[in-house]
Amino acid sequence: MKQDRRDFLLTAATASAAMLLPSSEAFSLPKGPASTSAKNYELQIMATNWGFEGSMEQFCAKAKKEGYDGVELWWPNDKSGQNEMFAALKKYELSVGFLCGGSQSNAQEHLESFQKMIDAAARQNIQRPLYINNHSGRDHFSFEQNAKFIDHTTSLSKETGILIMHETHRGRMLFAAHIAGNFIAKHPDLRLTLDISHWCNVHESLLSDQKETVALALERTDHIHARIGHPEGPQVNDPRAPEWEPVVKQHFEWWDKVVARKKEKGERMTFLAEFGPADYMPTLPYTRQPLGDQWAINVHMMHLLRKRYS
Repeated sequence: MKQDRRDFLLTAATASAAMLLPSSEAFSLPKGPASTSAKNYELQIMATNWGFEGSMEQFCAKAKKEGYDGVELWWPNDKSGQNEMFAALKKYELSVGFLCGGSQSNAQEHLESFQKMIDAAARQNIQRPLYINNHSGRDHFSFEQNAKFIDHTTSLSKETGILIMHETHRGRMLFAAHIAGNFIAKHPDLRLTLDISHWCNVHESLLSDQKETVALALERTDHIHARIGHPEGPQVNDPRAPEWEPVVKQHFEWWDKVVARKKEKGERMTFLAEFGPADYMPTLPYTRQPLGDQWAINVHMMHLLRKRYS
């Protein structure tokens, strides 16, 4: 039977795209000789449930099967959500990193909501998290208003011994490199979750004109969100596609520096494979069909990170 012309073109385009997928061997090669690693260095790669439509147990089961070490999850404010989460973590023997934040536009209300959430996540005694990552403050709050989030987490980290970090995220207090640089300079205890894809988007560049500020951020980074951004957006459609090789290479060069420091000091290095669903994932018009497979891309990133940094 004669194939419909539209189906033929779609099939041909898909096949051609598959043939263009570059080898990932260059990015999966181990970075640096093993002898440079202190004995206590440890790599943990986390899965995100962002975009996952099943239950918490189904998510944890799938993450475990794929080979993730743990998961990064928003701290549930309700008791039933907490019970479901801790039961799944225990059943599948997964480590966890918590994510905390707020959405209020009023600075004081936002801070109070944030404090309540992160205090509960840090002080619970069911499962100690590897870290707590924060969507801290808002880009339109003043420096003084946003600084209160850092002051609170610094005190809480010293109290509990939990590593607490603030994410370089659009819309939040560290939304841009030069803004983050000011916080870094004035808060010596500030620790970062680096999601530098946001800065590529905000500054519409690969940050070649802000190397000093980026270097300061890399020195304060303890956790990385491994998504590939580019000057026109926070997420490429598929990091395996050859047209994105230069930006993938640049992200790995940034990450290499953080991991090298962690290896030298013999500290734990954590990554979250965090390519997102639609509309972070570009989609086809009208149907909103994603241009890539979010889960498969994150698994691909997990394997690359493990091969390169183990």
